[in-house]
Amino acid sequence: MFKKKPLRINSYLGYGTTTRLRATGRALEDENINFDGNTGILKTLYNIFKQFESDEIKKARIELKLSNGQKFSTSTDSEGYYHFDELLSDTFLLADKEEWIPYIVSYKSDNKRIIQNNVFEGRMLTPSKNASYGIISDIDDTILHTGVASLFKWRVITNTFLKNFDRRLPLEGTVQFYQKLKLGKNTTPINPIFYVSNSPWNLYDYLTAFLKKHYFPEGPILLRDFRTPFDKTPKPIVPHKQSEILNLIEIYPNLKFILIGDSGEKDADIYTEIAIKHPNRILAIYLRSVNHKRKEKRITKIINSFTTTPILLVHSSQEAEEHARQHGFIS
Repeated sequence: MFKKKPLRINSYLGYGTTTRLRATGRALEDENINFDGNTGILKTLYNIFKQFESDEIKKARIELKLSNGQKFSTSTDSEGYYHFDELLSDTFLLADKEEWIPYIVSYKSDNKRIIQNNVFEGRMLTPSKNASYGIISDIDDTILHTGVASLFKWRVITNTFLKNFDRRLPLEGTVQFYQKLKLGKNTTPINPIFYVSNSPWNLYDYLTAFLKKHYFPEGPILLRDFRTPFDKTPKPIVPHKQSEILNLIEIYPNLKFILIGDSGEKDADIYTEIAIKHPNRILAIYLRSVNHKRKEKRITKIINSFTTTPILLVHSSQEAEEHARQHGFIS
């Protein structure tokens, strides 16, 4: 039981441009977790526990290599995360037909206990110049029922820790709606999509498996660090979702966005504040109803007094789809 575990690197799907490389991931001990289908409650609980209990590798030297041979290096922080943000010469030739730039990350170490021969693949999205708009979507109770509006969030706990990803279903019509937004009025599905959630990075593999199983359009999943009561790092001043959306608006100055969230927590407040500050960048806001009377009453007041951007509280994906079609976002 005291034998050292081998090392791995979790490389998260990222986003950038053909002249700006941005990549994030985490150096960890390998827990040999496999999110496959037909996993029972005990195995699911074990997998989730192992992800939260994972041992990070601090101050590890990480190397990133592009397919043209360019290399960059950095070190992980105290939580095992690494972040690359590098200026490049135009690298559009490196992107595949779906506008992803592949790369490889590795430990700069001769440690023999590294899985996959110390080769971990990663990808960075570089949205097409022909994209009509980008889509930024929440996950919890927007496309995946989690119960964030439930008392003490008990449904979040039972849904996440006791149900494997293959036993959970997306909210009605969301897959089809997102696929239509991804296509827009283009001949190919080139509108970029980004998933932003307050869930911790520890759930990245779980959420990735869920989105892939149900054929949601592929896109970066932007999560946050899991904070404990003993966390000594400064708490972010700007809420995670707001910060990530503002980053996207900044890095893609010529791209407009459709924001999708729910009526359960603070999406309406965050989205409308962003739209007020960037009135020409937000095409529409869709808020999925969580069927909570008090929360919806508050959301309705926000909507009724908001005129900057079209905003809609929807009880079904069909309502959002009809609105998107009327406004010329989809065919």
